[in-house]
Amino acid sequence: MAHHQEKPPVLINLLVCGGGNGAHVLTGLASSRHNVKVNVLSLFADEAERWRNTLGDNHFVVNFREKDGTNKIITSRPNMITNDPSRAVPGCNLVIFTVPAFAHEGYFRAIAPYLEPNTVIVGLPSQPGFQFQCCDLLGLGGRTSAIVSFESLPWACRIGTFGREVQVIGPKDTLACAIIMRGCKTLFPILPTIQYIIGKEPKLTLAANYLSINLLADSVVHPPMMYGTWKDWDGQPVAEKPLFYQGLNEFSADLLDKVSTELVHTAQAIQQKYPEMDMKDVIHLFDWYKLNYKESIQDMSNLQMAMKTCSAYDGMVHPMKETPDGKFMPDFNYRYMTEDIPFGMVVFRGIAQLEGVPTPAMDETLTWGQKILGKEFLVDGELKGKDMNMTRAPQRFHFNSLFDLVNLR
Repeated sequence: MAHHQEKPPVLINLLVCGGGNGAHVLTGLASSRHNVKVNVLSLFADEAERWRNTLGDNHFVVNFREKDGTNKIITSRPNMITNDPSRAVPGCNLVIFTVPAFAHEGYFRAIAPYLEPNTVIVGLPSQPGFQFQCCDLLGLGGRTSAIVSFESLPWACRIGTFGREVQVIGPKDTLACAIIMRGCKTLFPILPTIQYIIGKEPKLTLAANYLSINLLADSVVHPPMMYGTWKDWDGQPVAEKPLFYQGLNEFSADLLDKVSTELVHTAQAIQQKYPEMDMKDVIHLFDWYKLNYKESIQDMSNLQMAMKTCSAYDGMVHPMKETPDGKFMPDFNYRYMTEDIPFGMVVFRGIAQLEGVPTPAMDETLTWGQKILGKEFLVDGELKGKDMNMTRAPQRFHFNSLFDLVNLR
């Protein structure tokens, strides 16, 4: 197979953390590669046992739809699927997290006692604050761990039959990551090895540094849109599910524009103070759309129109719960709120606070969001609320200056 990267120089003992869509794909692809041995660790309820029982003696199947529309069937078997870190972790030299951000802490704590020096830890995706949590929770073995953070999942995918078959609807074109070496003496080249494991697409690229990955995340989009749509809601059920992107109102678009500008200002301020921190990857949301969705957008005249006329978003609606009489209530327990605020907005706000960049639009969004979630993060304009320990802001992990952040590498 000429187009495949050559296999890594040493045996890759890969630990996949998770059991959802992404973990299914990663497990199937990695297990099919030469010189890669895969252990799966799932801490969620009885997921590992269910996966083992469903798979039985069968092959695990990834049904992979390539960019050109052809389908590839990849069959393989992982070495082990377990909920026991003492069996899964020892000997692993590469650990990849494919679980939502709220679950990361549990995995960090579970693997810490068994982690060997010079391991490569990967967030796929990492979501904001991954590196801070990593440094804080991984203990001795983690001190020489390299930390790799990806901006999103490499594929759109869904499980066909849990534990048995997963479909990749399409890989992304490119995917950026940041690597912090932290003195890790790894026996394999990091990026080429991950590329070898996931296959030829998406093409993995290196972001200029890890802080730009933290300020780039998708979680900038959802909370301001939820706030803009529901801030004046009267609490009564609505007749139909409102469109999410295509229903974007002027208030929300304006707020998104402002929040995005605050992130860009934060990035610029960091680079001004530390010129070696190249922050050019952090661009305004409107520029990001022009770059990533140029084929799909009908009207590029402004951010609101670009988001409203993006065909990739056709028919996407707000997260809603149905009432007994067939009406709908907003679902504020959805990841747009429960993930994207403590593991998104609060992290952005924490980095901006260390830099002294004013963030009125973020603060307005957070003030509403924390009230809806029944949590307290922002108090009197500072991140000192009683629920800060459930977030991943740098302050929670005792990073108290920009100097601390810059020197994490």
